[in-house]
Amino acid sequence: MRGYRRLQKEYSNKNGKQQDVLPEKKEEPGNPEEEGNAVKKEKTLLSGNLKEDGDRIKSLFKGATDFTYRRIKITNSTHAMILYLDGLVDIEKIELHVIHPLLHIDFAKANNTELSIEYIFDKLSSANLNQDNRLQSTIDQILAGNTVLLIDGIDKAIIISEQKWEQRSVKEPLSEAVVIGPREGFTENIETNISMVRRRLKTTKLKFESMQIGKMSNTMVVITYLENIAQKSIIEEVRNRLNQIDIDSIEDSGYIVEFIEDNPYSVFPQVLQTERPDRVVGNLLEGRVGIIVENSPFVLIVPVTFFQMMNSPEDYYGRFIMSSFIRFIRYLFLFVALLFPSIYIAVTTFHQELLPTNLLFSVAASRDKVPFPAVVEVLLMEITFEALREAGLRLPRPIGSTVSIVGALVIGQAAVEAGIVSAPLVIVVSTTGIASFMFPNYPLTGAIRLLRFIMIFLAGTLGFYGILLGVFFILGHLVQLRSFGVPYLAPMAPFNFNNMKDIFVRVPWWKMDERPEQTGKRNIKRVGIRQRKY
Repeated sequence: MRGYRRLQKEYSNKNGKQQDVLPEKKEEPGNPEEEGNAVKKEKTLLSGNLKEDGDRIKSLFKGATDFTYRRIKITNSTHAMILYLDGLVDIEKIELHVIHPLLHIDFAKANNTELSIEYIFDKLSSANLNQDNRLQSTIDQILAGNTVLLIDGIDKAIIISEQKWEQRSVKEPLSEAVVIGPREGFTENIETNISMVRRRLKTTKLKFESMQIGKMSNTMVVITYLENIAQKSIIEEVRNRLNQIDIDSIEDSGYIVEFIEDNPYSVFPQVLQTERPDRVVGNLLEGRVGIIVENSPFVLIVPVTFFQMMNSPEDYYGRFIMSSFIRFIRYLFLFVALLFPSIYIAVTTFHQELLPTNLLFSVAASRDKVPFPAVVEVLLMEITFEALREAGLRLPRPIGSTVSIVGALVIGQAAVEAGIVSAPLVIVVSTTGIASFMFPNYPLTGAIRLLRFIMIFLAGTLGFYGILLGVFFILGHLVQLRSFGVPYLAPMAPFNFNNMKDIFVRVPWWKMDERPEQTGKRNIKRVGIRQRKY
């Protein structure tokens, strides 16, 4: 070996003269990298020494006033330690199901082999028990609201799930209210949200895959889909995009949206955010994938299309004739919300010949005392209306709606009487505001509101030519937009006649026998043949 048979000079004689000595045979030193890995691995695992493991965990939680630990003596020679975060666990259940059984363990007649983790599992009456021998994983369990039990002589931690914290009860969704249909919405508790989906789909094909995102928050994110319907390529793409997210904390599902969208610079939403379990289930049945995020009442649905954003859950609970009529009104007012102010500017500024003579005289008379051009007049009223809308949302609910409605009436009337704006413009802005409230999806409403201002500027500079230019640009953008590879305007572009049964109108359920081809082609049939027998 290295060093053997090599002469070593030693200066140890009394005369100080150099002597040549033959050293003893030495063992070859180990690989420093392997030794370092061994030490590192030893530090990441629990040792089984209660004092050592307890001190390591307590040092990491130093300064955290909610961190609680309790040392108990279960036999004359065996001690245990319970560690948890106060406010996240059910103390009464810990006392009843963990501490009380431990204090009454009798090892007087037991042999040494009974002091094992299996024996402790049998004695504890808690329903959800797990074990782990990794230090970091044990700490993560404490941070997640679980209770950790360390026993001297056992190199594994017992994880006890007895969580309890304040949470909001299940209530009716505020952003997606319906007249006919289910009235329960998601909450911030991810277990509750999963159970509401599971309760509606009693099948083993419903799958849930969990992961943690956020280096500091460790937020649980769950992917849900129907195994026999959803395309594997879409599921894998969702996994990949979520796994690539690298951020400190995820506070809401809205954080994830910008990371997984195909085109985050587009004003149009490419991920559906919903707080209705029935809407999530309906999309899962069409082959889409749901993303449930801890601490968020909004579940994400991908992929989505523009027409899906325009559909309301209530469309499927009422009669198909009335639902189709409401959809027609909704699409009509989509153009009103986007183009009505810009058309008013174009007509009054550039194309007065399009108005009937009597109406033209009436509009001209009302604008006679207005000192601003039409585009400035519209911008003043639109910005004021947007401010009133935001004020109504941010104020306390009992007075928010009152302030927004009364404010719009008072400001509009005062502006007309002062000659700042014309009376026809108040009608235009009010109608546009009402139209913008008809969309079932709030992010889509924001996109239309933003594009409205762009159309106003185009109409103020180029008239109808500017409006047409803006419309063509919007349509071109929508055609090339994708949501997880699915065309945003499907089934219109590319056109698919079989999937048009649930776009502008809703045909009866017995005729919607096929799922959307873009997401559900693995299992295309969803309604049996000849369902209408009367």
